[in-house]
Amino acid sequence: MLICSDWMLSPRFTADVTSCPFPRPSQGDSSMADTGLLESLLRLLETVDDGTDSQDVAADLGVDHQVIVGAVKSLQALGEVISTEQKSSKHWELTGEGREIAEQGSHEARVFNAIPDEGLPQNELMKMPSGKVGFSKAMSNKWIRLDKAHEGGPRVFKTVETIEDTVRDKLQLVQKGQSAKLEDKEKNDLKKRKLLSEVTVKSYWITKGSSFSTTITKQETELTPEMIASGIWKEKTFKPYNFEAMGVAADCGHLHPLMKVRTQFRQIFLEMGFTEMPTNNFIESSFWNFDSLFQPQQHPARDQHDTFFISDPALAHEFPQDYLERVKKVHSEGGYGSQGYKYDWKIEEAQKNLLRTHTTAVSARMLYKLAQQKFTPVKYFSIDRVFRNETLDATHLAEFHQIEGVVADYGLTLGNLMGVLHQFFTKLGITKLRFKPAYNPYTEPSMEVFSYHEGLKKWVEVGNSGVFRPEMLLPMGLPEGVSVIAWGLSLERPTMIKYGINNIRELVGHKVNLQMVYDSPICRLDS
Repeated sequence: MLICSDWMLSPRFTADVTSCPFPRPSQGDSSMADTGLLESLLRLLETVDDGTDSQDVAADLGVDHQVIVGAVKSLQALGEVISTEQKSSKHWELTGEGREIAEQGSHEARVFNAIPDEGLPQNELMKMPSGKVGFSKAMSNKWIRLDKAHEGGPRVFKTVETIEDTVRDKLQLVQKGQSAKLEDKEKNDLKKRKLLSEVTVKSYWITKGSSFSTTITKQETELTPEMIASGIWKEKTFKPYNFEAMGVAADCGHLHPLMKVRTQFRQIFLEMGFTEMPTNNFIESSFWNFDSLFQPQQHPARDQHDTFFISDPALAHEFPQDYLERVKKVHSEGGYGSQGYKYDWKIEEAQKNLLRTHTTAVSARMLYKLAQQKFTPVKYFSIDRVFRNETLDATHLAEFHQIEGVVADYGLTLGNLMGVLHQFFTKLGITKLRFKPAYNPYTEPSMEVFSYHEGLKKWVEVGNSGVFRPEMLLPMGLPEGVSVIAWGLSLERPTMIKYGINNIRELVGHKVNLQMVYDSPICRLDS
């Protein structure tokens, strides 16, 4: 079945005509309405050889220009009956206040005419609708004067016998279509007073088409079984089918920008030969989250103002005992070439459950598991949520996503780490990177990673990195000489950079605009 899908009619035309000038598909055999207007336009066009402007047609037929525009679009939909070329022209027209002044006179003239010979108190004059503006303009024209020393209070008097209301005269010229008689300065002065406005009018230059006719022939929009059976379709004129018309967009789900960028990060890791780590344990013990990373129990990050501790279950009880003893010893006494922290390490602190503050706890578990077998070089990654008791602002959340990368092999250095990070971010399309020396309890040396945010116009920290310390790796049982480079990157901040979002709360949380999720483009990786 052929169905016309490109019929169109302007809202103004639809309002003036009882129905569409050719049938909508759903209207079946409903007759064309007001063909008289369309045929009047065609008869007028027949009398001119080179064509005519739609504004002239509106003037000749005595109808609004928008009605003619609608008629032109209706005729365009009928095929090659007419040919059109859109034109733009500018003209001046009066504003609402300008029309009022053209009829009743300018504000200053009305003020002047309201003042009797004996003058008028200024406070009464200001009560007039045009008092304030008129008083100021009349004073500038020196039509009136103000006597502040008058015994009855400030009083306004005329200074001339008669005036010429040039503002009204100029507006009336524009009203008659004679704006060309005014100088540009005069027009601009009236525009500043918001009495005139320059309007751009779009019109059509209409000429006869290859199938020009002064009568309207209804075009069929459907090929029905009855037409085929009877053969009457051979005598019908069908409306051309618009093969370029866009179909109705299919209903579908939408991925949040975070999920799009997460998928890209994951794909980058897989392309670089990394294996994904299991990260399904949001609740972690302090032992794996802090102690196994050689982070002392008195470290500020372990305080309640930085970490969400769990009240039920409050404690963990299952640990590899031999590994736990080695961790305790390296903290309290030292070992493996380190002096340790020299404090009384307590199992009670290590047992406390919390919402993990970083996915490095997962990396610690995986490295310990790796140490229990014959060592082979590995590359691990994870992308999942972590939790920190932070104050919310434009770049910080209490719950966010961390991207963790770990490479274990013999002889790795800080240079290897910087190279991997450059390769990683280049695949994402972020090339402006900076590295700043930093301190981490479990990496030495350590670096903070910054990327330039075009929206915020500043360098934004996107992650932390470093080489894991021997005090962390050797108690696990990894061979001496094995180095592990690691980095943790946020998912939210690179997403903000890629999508030009300045406030992280517009990306995650109750302030998220769902329309942004619908409209956000597919975030393609730059090569």
